Amino acid sequence: MPEQPFEQEGAIAGTGMGGAMDLAASEARTLERTPGGPLGTGPSEKPRSLWSDAWRDLRRNPVFVVSALVILFLVVISLWPSLIASGSPLTCDLAKSQDGAGPGAPFGYDGQGCNVYTRTVYGARTSVTVGVCATVGVALLGSVLGGLAGFFGGFWDSLLSRITDVFFAIPVVLGGLVLLSVVTSNTVWPVIGFMVLLGWPQISRIARGSVITAKQNDYVQAARALGASNSRILLRHIAPNAVAPVIVVATIALGTYIALEATLSYLGVGLKPPSVSWGIDISSASNYIRNAPHALLWPSGALALTVLAFIMLGDAVRDALDPKLR
Repeated sequence: MPEQPFEQEGAIAGTGMGGAMDLAASEARTLERTPGGPLGTGPSEKPRSLWSDAWRDLRRNPVFVVSALVILFLVVISLWPSLIASGSPLTCDLAKSQDGAGPGAPFGYDGQGCNVYTRTVYGARTSVTVGVCATVGVALLGSVLGGLAGFFGGFWDSLLSRITDVFFAIPVVLGGLVLLSVVTSNTVWPVIGFMVLLGWPQISRIARGSVITAKQNDYVQAARALGASNSRILLRHIAPNAVAPVIVVATIALGTYIALEATLSYLGVGLKPPSVSWGIDISSASNYIRNAPHALLWPSGALALTVLAFIMLGDAVRDALDPKLR
């Protein structure tokens, strides 16, 4: 029987049991063109980082999309409130005291005859400013102190732990009543400073734990063996891999700081008139809630919606950055 000629167009692939199966030439060429083989899992496929995976998940999360749109709207009206509100929030007419909705005043008037709609819109600027500035200050201070303590350890780590224990023992509202009652300034900066003063210990503990976990990884030990300096290891290798928990906690805490500012203003130790704040409007409207409930409803609703949006955003970011939830 004549010997069959060798098929140049065929391809032989070994199976797991030691046998062989013939692949058509077209299938072989297809496998060659496919990056990383038929499943696309070979070295030709570019690996995705934690941040790219997180951003992909966030874009598909309706909770993130809705909360981000609400926050974007709040930021826009905080920067340019005149886009949707005309007039000044300080312009009042006692003849319209506690009146209901009318032309140019869809939310009615408060006890002083001020336009509730205008004051609600302008009050977003104060709340967003306090929340963002306090969160940035707390995140920076807490991350630096906690990160350095977790990286170097020893005496400074023990000292920071004892200091944070002292700050955790101070009730936030009571501390605000004591510290802010002696402040005469009518700006947002004393309130922001108070929040940073009592808020950094939480972030510092989060950052300390993240740095301690990250510095035990093999890539950090390899960088140290290659002679990398402490600053390079901390900034280039540890910080990018330890910052995710800090971002999550800070995002959720932003809504808490907005609610805290309103609480302190309601108690009379935060912002004071003539400043425009949701807490001030809620405090004044609570005195005549039976006669004009609309004056309390709208600033309270705006405050609740803002806090809820930031908490939902923080939850969505936490789910996206947590590898255990993938």
